[in-house]
Amino acid sequence: MAAVDVETEITIARPRNEVADYASNPDNATTWYTNIKEVQWKSPIPAKVGSRIAFVAEFLGRRLTYTYEVVELVPDERFVMRTAEGPFPMETTYEWRTTSSGHTTMTLRNRGEPSGCSRLGAPLMARAMRRANNKDLTRLKAVLEAAPVNP
Repeated sequence: MAAVDVETEITIARPRNEVADYASNPDNATTWYTNIKEVQWKSPIPAKVGSRIAFVAEFLGRRLTYTYEVVELVPDERFVMRTAEGPFPMETTYEWRTTSSGHTTMTLRNRGEPSGCSRLGAPLMARAMRRANNKDLTRLKAVLEAAPVNP
């Protein structure tokens, strides 16, 4: 199988609950994900297990619309979504852990199994995804570290 499994991480100088609250809120996705252009809730807000959220993205020159379903939510620790509808079956996982300095390390993992002709492009897709994820995490870090500190 030509699976795509991309894991990236970054350390953000903010407490874990702030990073997790911001990153796991789909309404913030267009702020820190370069490729996500629109978010449409298909379930009541806020996100919980079973929630469905549609994302409109541009990736590798294509406009993609896909719907994720939240399959796991452990506040301040782990947030997992899987595509319920879309062109490419994908699972996205966010994990947060506190560093010894009180900052937060966030891990972003995307994995999936391309089908049909997409399988041939899996290595290219994985490289592009890694670049995009690193860029997105850097943007998330900049957004959160620029925000006012909560007392």
